[in-house]
Amino acid sequence: MRTLILVVVGLALAALALRFAPAAQRTLAVTLFTLLWLGVCALNLRTGLAHGYTLAEELPIHAVLFGVPAAAAWLAWWWLRRAG
Repeated sequence: MRTLILVVVGLALAALALRFAPAAQRTLAVTLFTLLWLGVCALNLRTGLAHGYTLAEELPIHAVLFGVPAAAAWLAWWWLRRAG
């Protein structure tokens, strides 16, 4: 359940970053979102490792936690750029 919540939060933050950024600043907004989301995922990974999980157990989960919102943000950026 926690994984789903984090993915949904990431998608919502990505949408907000693109929605409220001016068209000329969307590249910067999606880049900053990606870097900040990477930091959030790294902190979450550290928490999992501190609770006794191994990196091999945590890495696939965190690939999804980071990858889905980041990929969605860049895909939305690309789509908005093409739409003009």
